[in-house]
Amino acid sequence: MPANPKYLTQSKWQRFAKITAAILGGYFVSVTFHLALASWFNRANILMTMAFTGFILWVALMVVAFLAKSGWKIWGIYILLSLVFSLFIYLGQTYNPMPQ
Repeated sequence: MPANPKYLTQSKWQRFAKITAAILGGYFVSVTFHLALASWFNRANILMTMAFTGFILWVALMVVAFLAKSGWKIWGIYILLSLVFSLFIYLGQTYNPMPQ
């Protein structure tokens, strides 16, 4: 049974923004989240776990992107989250450097 057209996004730009936010934005948030954890906790354990939980988080963020009303708003949220996690990565590497 096909989808009811009144529930589909009519704007091509909104559709493009949602698709790119789901794929790229969700991936960036997932990776920066796990790298932020790895910079503060045991790197080997976090990066090994990322092989499984990273994919699960990425799929969940894809679903959230398609449920959002505005593709540009979800892009903004994903960029903001990626920047916050990048700050945690920087602080983790500054205060908890990897032993050499």
